[in-house]
Amino acid sequence: MAELSDPASVDPDLIPLPDVAELLDIPITGVHQLIKDGKLVVLADEQGRRAVPRRLVAGGVVVKHLPSVITLLRDAKFSDAEIVGWLFRADDSLPGTPAQALADNRATEVKRRAQAAGF
Repeated sequence: MAELSDPASVDPDLIPLPDVAELLDIPITGVHQLIKDGKLVVLADEQGRRAVPRRLVAGGVVVKHLPSVITLLRDAKFSDAEIVGWLFRADDSLPGTPAQALADNRATEVKRRAQAAGF
């Protein structure tokens, strides 16, 4: 299980998996399947529990285009912690963070950057 390498630089507001299941209105096994299928990334929270950044399940659904961005970054050999760091690191040229851009339905540029991250 991944941990944030520099938690001071990124604050993803982690929530434990049972809370993710509640937000998505699915059983906990459904959350496990989303993680297994690469549609969500999981980290360890401060208590050592498996957790997901809250923004990634905003509005009771997995943020649109997130699974494809995760796939692109995993293809570039990013760990889950590196993916979260990448998603939540401020980028003035977007503006904001890639996670915010995805939530705001500005996925094209985020996907382009995720694809380029591997090169």
